[in-house]
Amino acid sequence: MANWTDPRATVAAPTSVASGAAAYDAGLRRYMLSVYNYMASGVLLTGIVALAFASSGLAAQLLATPLRWVIMLAPLAFVMVMSFGINRISTATLQLLFWAFATVMGLSMASIFLVFTGTSIAQTFFATAAAFAGLSLWGYTTKRDLSGFGTFLVMGLVGLIVASIINIFLASSVMSFAISVIGVLLFAGLTAYDTQKIKSVYAYVAGTEMMGKAVIMGALNLYLDFVNMFTFLLNLMGSRD
Repeated sequence: MANWTDPRATVAAPTSVASGAAAYDAGLRRYMLSVYNYMASGVLLTGIVALAFASSGLAAQLLATPLRWVIMLAPLAFVMVMSFGINRISTATLQLLFWAFATVMGLSMASIFLVFTGTSIAQTFFATAAAFAGLSLWGYTTKRDLSGFGTFLVMGLVGLIVASIINIFLASSVMSFAISVIGVLLFAGLTAYDTQKIKSVYAYVAGTEMMGKAVIMGALNLYLDFVNMFTFLLNLMGSRD
């Protein structure tokens, strides 16, 4: 008896693998698109709240009182709750926290409209958006593993925070300039790093209940990268009233 195999069997496996890879890629694109949609919507909400709060006159009044510390620190509280409570809170609650965070961040950022001209804010925003898009695209497409930069970037971020706190008391213009330059570079690196990290997370959360939470936390990370890069760039490029 002749020993032969059904030619359909030799085609089935590669076809199955190819369709599986295509399904994975399509799922990854939907996942990343959701992350970017949340992030962009959060930035938009923050901008609207900041502009409305500044235009109302309430920002100038409240930010001149001790309440400014509550407004400035409230976003940090939301970030900590979302980060440390991710396993205990539902996806719906995490979504509400994200929108609440974007709102209070808008209250905190209203001060830029009291310090810088509207034109310089707009110019810096579009410059930041262009840089962010390029860096995030590179982080998504590069074959280079950026995970090794994680520790360096986190250490740089801690150092930047410490330097910023020290400069509150020193009020050094030279130190402020150096902090802004380093801040722009640091968050540029974090944009590419976080994008690659968010992309890699998909392999672990695809098809699980954690996927919705991963989308929101990914959006939060990219939101923070964008807003911080914008803030530091505004301190360098912005024209003051």
